[in-house]
Amino acid sequence: MSLTFANDNEPTTLISRTIELTGTAADTALFSVLPRQDAVAWVRHGEGLVGWGRTARIATTGHNRFSQAAQWWRDLSKRAIVRDEVDLPGTGPIAFGTFAFAADSAAESTLVVPRYVLGRKGETTWLTVISTDARIEPTPDLTELNKRELEPVASPGAVEFRPGAVPPSQWRDIVKDAIGRIENHDLDKVVMARDVIATAEKDVDPRWLLTQLAEDYPSCWTFHVRGIVGATPELLVRREKGLVTSRVLAGTIRRTGNDERDMAHAATLARSSKDLEEHEYSVRSIADIFDPYCASMNVPDAPFVLHLPNVMHLASDVTGVLKPDGEANSSLELAADLHPSAAVCGTPTPLAKAVISEIEGMDRDRYAGPVGWIDAEGDGEWGIALRSAVMDDQDPRKLRLFAGCGIVAASDPQTELAESEAKLQPMRQALSEH
Repeated sequence: MSLTFANDNEPTTLISRTIELTGTAADTALFSVLPRQDAVAWVRHGEGLVGWGRTARIATTGHNRFSQAAQWWRDLSKRAIVRDEVDLPGTGPIAFGTFAFAADSAAESTLVVPRYVLGRKGETTWLTVISTDARIEPTPDLTELNKRELEPVASPGAVEFRPGAVPPSQWRDIVKDAIGRIENHDLDKVVMARDVIATAEKDVDPRWLLTQLAEDYPSCWTFHVRGIVGATPELLVRREKGLVTSRVLAGTIRRTGNDERDMAHAATLARSSKDLEEHEYSVRSIADIFDPYCASMNVPDAPFVLHLPNVMHLASDVTGVLKPDGEANSSLELAADLHPSAAVCGTPTPLAKAVISEIEGMDRDRYAGPVGWIDAEGDGEWGIALRSAVMDDQDPRKLRLFAGCGIVAASDPQTELAESEAKLQPMRQALSEH
């Protein structure tokens, strides 16, 4: 595990103050305050959290990446001095996080505490300043913050795409291999992912991608944490005031752009035995993990069809009421238990993970890992980092785009390749000028 802090000083105490914004400040567009560097974001339907600056950070790797980060945040939160005049989910001290999909990934998993957080929920907008006992800062006026000379947000220009670790023809063979293993009863489902390399004409500004994604996919959770950016339709877990929720997506069909045809496709998707089977595995895996923590649960009998601009998914919202002892588990610890879900790994999970490691042919980095935020009470929201790209640390013009498909016995390699292309579309489109 590596552990780093802002200004190379370990903060013994976080000092956090949250104030409600009124007047014109309350109408500030969330992305408009972000600088290019150290920006973090978690936004849906114009609500959520954005942050900038850095007060503290932990970077972890390996099998203990979740537990080490969760313990670090628990210890830091216990020592925090908090003045919260708003008292809503997302106020007070906040850490944003992104975690590698696999324990043996070369990618670092990170929790970062911003210096400033701008939040909005419903009609309420707030500003949180998080400093340390080594550097106490007064709460600034947002008008003054907006006078900062931020670097203008610019288009990345023309973008070229090329195959990533595995070319499309080889990926079809990998899917065929996976289907054969399922037919041999080695496993029920496995998710196969692929990547595409994008190289832009100019440096890629994450704020450009955030703005484009939020505009095109407002019902998704648009996120950016330490170089991974995307718009996920899948909420791994929300913990809020003793309630937990998970949105499960499994079973996908591409949209055609024709409303009548898409309605027919939605009906087909809702009746598809292949997609319903895939969805059932994913819902069952979430419910089984929630069960020990919850006094009661609501698991839908049948999914609904979630309509997005590029695809339609079978979706189910699994909800539960935490037991008193279950509340000891933070949203991050619940996310760790839920990861990897059947929706992004497969069933049985240990065997699916082994198959992914053996035949997928790439390091997923933080794609399909948990991404989101946690507060000092342990509440928070964690999505699955889907419809996403990882920015290159060495070349600011490059990104890796990712997409994955759930493979079951009835899958067809060519159809799965087409589905993966549909899932790459949000990031492709975000890189372009509309």
